[in-house]
Amino acid sequence: MTTPTTTRRSANPWVVTWTVLAGSFAVGINFTILAVSRPEIADDLRADVSTLVWLISGPILANALFTATAGKLGDLYGHRRVYLLGIGGSVVFAMASAVAWDSWSLIGFRVAGAVVGAAAAPASMAIINLMFPPAQRSRALGYWSLVAAGGPVIGLIIGGPLVDAFGWRAIFLIQVPLLAIALAMAWRVLPETDRAEQTTFDVLGNVMLGVALLALLIGVERGRSWGWGSAPTIGCFVLAAVASVLFIRVELRVDHPLLPVQYFRTRSFTMPIVVIFFAQFGYMGGFILAPKLLDEIGHESATHISTLLIPRPLTFAIAGAAAGWFMRRLGMRNIAAIGSMLVVVSLMMIAAVTNELNTWVVVGAIALSGLGMGMVQPAIAASVANSVDDRDLGVAGAAQQMSVQVATSLGMNLLDTVQAGLVATSGLAASYASSYHLGALLTLGGVVAAWFVPKRTA
Repeated sequence: MTTPTTTRRSANPWVVTWTVLAGSFAVGINFTILAVSRPEIADDLRADVSTLVWLISGPILANALFTATAGKLGDLYGHRRVYLLGIGGSVVFAMASAVAWDSWSLIGFRVAGAVVGAAAAPASMAIINLMFPPAQRSRALGYWSLVAAGGPVIGLIIGGPLVDAFGWRAIFLIQVPLLAIALAMAWRVLPETDRAEQTTFDVLGNVMLGVALLALLIGVERGRSWGWGSAPTIGCFVLAAVASVLFIRVELRVDHPLLPVQYFRTRSFTMPIVVIFFAQFGYMGGFILAPKLLDEIGHESATHISTLLIPRPLTFAIAGAAAGWFMRRLGMRNIAAIGSMLVVVSLMMIAAVTNELNTWVVVGAIALSGLGMGMVQPAIAASVANSVDDRDLGVAGAAQQMSVQVATSLGMNLLDTVQAGLVATSGLAASYASSYHLGALLTLGGVVAAWFVPKRTA
């Protein structure tokens, strides 16, 4: 590992960490409130609620596509510069979203904001990793996870009353000053980071990866409406497979690859990414069904459901804050196995009570899944960072983030599709039970992969 220039500067590591986390908080604060405010937005803009699904899925697609690009640009030109551009662009597009005149302008501004905002996550992770020696990274990344989980929750808590009182545009009008403050803090506090010399950007590799991700995610997102066996869906998956093969061939041949393939031969890099993929699949797949389950079987009100879901990010945040403690006492392998198993158990708990729904068992299971992922995510991020040279920290963080984004899309869409498809033949309660059982079975892949993770990383 190289010793980063950043750590030799006078900047206080924790001041820098909380500065970049302020930006991450401001970027993510409106995600959940937008998801639940779609009916009000559709009413105001005279749009179809189903069209506004792209307010959520569009930014997810854009973020997945440009995360690797942003991570590599940070490695090449400095993470401070990329982070500032990301937060600055987010300010501009949040302002534009506040004055959107119809549904498609709002979606367009949101997607554009996600493109520039994609720079924030890998750049913030890289800056944090550069500020700390490997042994201390899990603790700092635990706070990164805490903010990532806490931002959307706070957004939901304060966003609901804001929307009720002032309308949906208040979501963005509140976000703009938060982003501006974060930008000013970052400009003042963040130190310069090393830049690569005599290195070129891998344009062809980036294009091939973008095509593969776009085809895969569109196939997953639209598979339900097109039909999983339809020609467009199958065509997307075939294109994703072909582009992936071409991407690997390009990366093996170019002098300066987008993502150095040799890292995938390292267990401490590859296996944690596999673990987080399966754990995130079950975590988000199970969570997307929970509000429907509480509504259709539990007959809970929308307001009460929002309150019942809060324990999930709360336990996630608590576990994230304790990441350093977990890492020191349990080691990477045990954390990965225990955290993934907690997600599996949470899915099985819900599956067991769908016939005679016990709301508090569901809430307990939701909290348990948050605890499991809160343990896993910071440890995985630290393991991946500690497995690469410091000059590749940006793209390594991006690889982990892409795995999370793909797993999120797959988990949400697959389990929701399975549940909806089984209602007619199995009944409502059994359809939920089968879907949660499937999620638990697939999430076991993370438990298995955990035993191939080194006990302790560098």
